[in-house]
Amino acid sequence: MAFALDHLTVIDLTQVMAGPYCCQLLGDLGANVIKVEPMGTGDATRQATGHRLPHGESAAFLAVNRNKRSIALDLKHPGGRDAFYRLVRGADVVVESFRPGVAARLGVDYPALRAHNERLVYASISGFGQTGPYAQRPGYDLIAQAMSGVMSVTGDVDGDPVKCGVPVADLSAGLFCAIGILSACLSREKTGQGQAVDTSLYDAALALSIWETAELWATGQAPERLGSAHRVNAPYQALPARDGYLTIGANNERLWQRLCTVLDRPDLVADSRFVTNTDRVRRRAELAAELGVTLRERDVDDWVEALLEAGVPAGPIRDYQQSCEDPHTLAREMVVELDHPTEGRVRALGIPVKLTQTPGDIRRPAPGLGEHTDELLRAMGCTGEEIRTLRAEGAVG
Repeated sequence: MAFALDHLTVIDLTQVMAGPYCCQLLGDLGANVIKVEPMGTGDATRQATGHRLPHGESAAFLAVNRNKRSIALDLKHPGGRDAFYRLVRGADVVVESFRPGVAARLGVDYPALRAHNERLVYASISGFGQTGPYAQRPGYDLIAQAMSGVMSVTGDVDGDPVKCGVPVADLSAGLFCAIGILSACLSREKTGQGQAVDTSLYDAALALSIWETAELWATGQAPERLGSAHRVNAPYQALPARDGYLTIGANNERLWQRLCTVLDRPDLVADSRFVTNTDRVRRRAELAAELGVTLRERDVDDWVEALLEAGVPAGPIRDYQQSCEDPHTLAREMVVELDHPTEGRVRALGIPVKLTQTPGDIRRPAPGLGEHTDELLRAMGCTGEEIRTLRAEGAVG
């Protein structure tokens, strides 16, 4: 089967989440992804103290490193660095996530690698980007959410600021980087030249803040926390039923009136407090209280069924066990199983982008550290003797 990106070779120098996620996305769509890892320890996520599978593999590492081959190199060793340069000469893309300046000290920054391959697309993901007064600060999803403003609008109205449960800065940085890489590759088709791509967790988190910055610049006031409510529409939030919570998105007049019909609350349509969407947004707390009085009379599933039948967008609030077992999730192939050499059958999230002619595929599980070192060195033309020498010198693992 042909894959959309099977003509691209990507060298993944990144660790932890944002960069590995970016490269996994490319690998899922067919790119040949070579993960270059430090000898001995590998990607820091391999050693993370988080959740582990029964035979000791890091669940986090497996989650963002499938469809890759691993080579262990010491980039500080001349032999390891030379092997890396040989990889670069046959590559299309390099992705790195060092703190700005580290790649240059290792001799693997864009100017150094461009000398080996002028068509190279060189992508950098960092906490705050390659320029600006914060460039040298360490970057973490938590810090990016805090400093970008995301945490200031997350949480209950009267509660403390909290981070999003999903690491939105990390993951969106990976997504934006993948878009940048593919854009640079398309540009290269016209110019014949590669280029550098620079994105950061901070930029990515801020770029997601569409409604919040719109409110800021329209009103001159910093947006506040709204819980699950929407900034410009109401009712559009989580609301309590008898046995739990559901979400309702009645974000225009037609849906608002249908909602009131389902709830048998014609009084709300006539209520002067809630005549227009602007009125409802301004009094969203009063509106939620009124809706809650009626919604608590029936169970979540009863309300969702009735609302959907009337054409009102609604859905239950589920945990991840429920969502991952949902028939729709399975029909969309968003939970899949694959074979791992030590863990056996393992579950993973599926590919969220469906292509009709060149669909993606999960072809291999996350690799063991240095699992493909010899294979990749041989593909570069190294003899068995050369490989043994490099290993004896501590240049490769």
